[in-house]
Amino acid sequence: MKFPTDVKYTKEHEWIKMDGDVAIVGITDYAQEQLGDIVFVDIQTEGETLAAEEAFGTIEVVKTISDLFMPVAGEVLEQNEALADQPELVNQDPYGEGWLIKVKPAADADFDSLLDAEAYKALVNE
Repeated sequence: MKFPTDVKYTKEHEWIKMDGDVAIVGITDYAQEQLGDIVFVDIQTEGETLAAEEAFGTIEVVKTISDLFMPVAGEVLEQNEALADQPELVNQDPYGEGWLIKVKPAADADFDSLLDAEAYKALVNE
């Protein structure tokens, strides 16, 4: 299982990484492994400004649908269009091609409340 150190993590198993002034968000390797084969990603919040921990979409596996939560407050700028035809990218490359959304973080976005790789690893290994 991968725990990249260049991203921050949430307790709900999302990751976030800054790329200039835009943040890229996805689910962690641990989350995709726990969920199993992802069959559909539904994100209807493009263009909306959401609060931290607010749901920005859902991810569907064979037996269940799970909410996806914003790591920090901000505006959803873009969703990963490739997932419409290839939702399995989230399973295959959760920190790369399987990213979910791009966000413009709010000025008061609280990155300090997020977990680093070691803290997240400790959380999932409890």
